[in-house]
Amino acid sequence: MGGTRHGRTIVLRNLDLGEVEGFARLLAGALQSGDLVRLEGGLGAGKTTFARALIQSRAGAPVEVPSPTFTLVQDYELPGLTLRHADLYRIGGADELIDLGLDAVEPGAALLVEWPEHGEGRLPEGGLLIRIGPGADEDRRTLELVAGAEWAGRLPALAGG
Repeated sequence: MGGTRHGRTIVLRNLDLGEVEGFARLLAGALQSGDLVRLEGGLGAGKTTFARALIQSRAGAPVEVPSPTFTLVQDYELPGLTLRHADLYRIGGADELIDLGLDAVEPGAALLVEWPEHGEGRLPEGGLLIRIGPGADEDRRTLELVAGAEWAGRLPALAGG
């Protein structure tokens, strides 16, 4: 996977869906306690597909990974890490994040959030933002990776740079 680099931003262009899932699997191996990963993109962009590939890869097995659109948060006990997968599409306001326990990343856990813009100002600072956008056709995607300070050193190796 190659891409374009701008400071702490790397853009991976025109990936097929298998390559997007492959990047999710690479990211799964790099997740550490305290990490926050934000997934942005329109409806049908592939956020849940990305999350499913990441979670199943980290689990080392094909665990069931339903979209947390209605449950809002789903916890996964994975090797070396608890992963909290959240979907904020249906929340009524950023204040609900406190009730859901998403205002901080707990020790021993990582947080993977779909629709993070719905919780703007209430999610923890930093992390890795992944914007999933369209590619050259409906079966291709562009990933824009924006690294917070804690990801700046890890991201280039993951993105092939």
